[in-house]
Formats: sequence, structure tokens, C-alpha cells
Amino acid sequence: MRAPVAPTTAEVIHAGLVAASRRPELYDALDAPDTLPGRFEVLVLHVALYLRRLKGRGPRAEAVAQEVVDVLFKALDAQLREIGIGDMSVPKKMKTMASSFYDGAQQYDAALTAGDLEAMSAALARIVYRAGPDERSKALTAYVFEAAAALDLQDIDRLVARGPVFPAVGAAS
Repeated sequence: MRAPVAPTTAEVIHAGLVAASRRPELYDALDAPDTLPGRFEVLVLHVALYLRRLKGRGPRAEAVAQEVVDVLFKALDAQLREIGIGDMSVPKKMKTMASSFYDGAQQYDAALTAGDLEAMSAALARIVYRAGPDERSKALTAYVFEAAAALDLQDIDRLVARGPVFPAVGAAS
């Protein structure tokens, strides 16, 4: 019998990002769609916020960021197979998910960098809610800016070693 293998740092951080993205208040108070695509997009949002904080913070941070992305896509591949997606269809689905991930991350980063609430609300409406900007996307925008500000205050060594701590929904309101 083999001894259990301890999870890697990236696996622990990924698990924390998944837990952060599955908090009930995101689906209750912010009305994020509690569907497979909705949960995927909320996870992408949290991963994108984390990666944004690590960007340009040195080789160790960059390496952990890449490892987290690798773990994310390995987990997504496994989940697609678990829900019964056939082996021949998984690569196509993964390509679509990767495109969605990188597109969303780029849009979120651009809106945060510019401090553009309207651009963020429009991106979240389109990507998460699959609708036009409305009160839901505005509320999620407030959360995203709160989360980005909270991550900016977190020690980079802690973020690299253990991952981020996200604020409660409406924490700065």
C-alpha cells in the first residue's frame, strides 16, 4: 500500500480558489448562475484575480502562477471526463474553455488596470451572466474591485505559499 501523496502548493492554492468561487453568497447575493458554465466563469474570475496579483512579482510567483493554471486545466479535463464527455470531445471542449479563460482574464485585467467600472460590468455581464449589463453585473463588479484591492494588500510570499484570501461579498460596501 502506497503512502498518501501530499498535495503540491499549486494544488492547495487551486483548491482554495475553487472554494472561494463556490461560496454561496456569490450565487445568492450576486445571482451568479449556479450552472456548470456559471461556476466555471466564477472560478475563472477568481483565478484571474489571483494571477493578476502574481504577475510581474518575480520568478517564484510566475512559476506558481503557471503551476496553478496547469492544475486548473488538469482538473477541468478530469471533470469533463467524470461528467461523461467522450475522449474524442474533451480536447475540443478544453480548447473552448482555455479560450474563455484567457479572454476573460484579459478583459478583467484591462478593466481593473484602467479602473473602468463600466468595462468590468460589461465584461462580467457578457461572460458570467451571458446578458447585458444590469444590477447583477454591477454588484459583481463591486465585488471584483473589492477583491482586487484586498489581494493587493496581501503579502506576496503568503500568496505564493498558501494562496489568496478573498473578501466577503459586500465587504467594502
